[in-house]
Amino acid sequence: MAIEKINGLNVMPLESAGPSLSSEQDALDVLGLTYGLHVDAVAIPVSRFAPDFFTLSNKLAGHFIQKLQNYSMRLVILGDISAHLARSTALSDFVRETNRTGHHFFAADQAAMEADFGRAR
Repeated sequence: MAIEKINGLNVMPLESAGPSLSSEQDALDVLGLTYGLHVDAVAIPVSRFAPDFFTLSNKLAGHFIQKLQNYSMRLVILGDISAHLARSTALSDFVRETNRTGHHFFAADQAAMEADFGRAR
């Protein structure tokens, strides 16, 4: 996997194809992919997440993101989540706050990630 330099950060994009992600163990598996590569963040396509990942009440997203946070790994969730946002005010608030603080990031596409991720807030 090629590492991209985006706004001074080394970002490893994951492929669209691959196992579905949602659990803390999945987060550890993602971390394992970065071992020894001097990666600051992983960019994971929305298509890689289990459908219920974006249902905040089940805590999958929170536990996944927290596991990455515990290991100082930043996360970009890359792709269109508008259908999920339309169903959940809580998710909309979570995405807005996550992007505001800037450590992790939701980006609709590569251009949005390159424009905003890692920029000082």
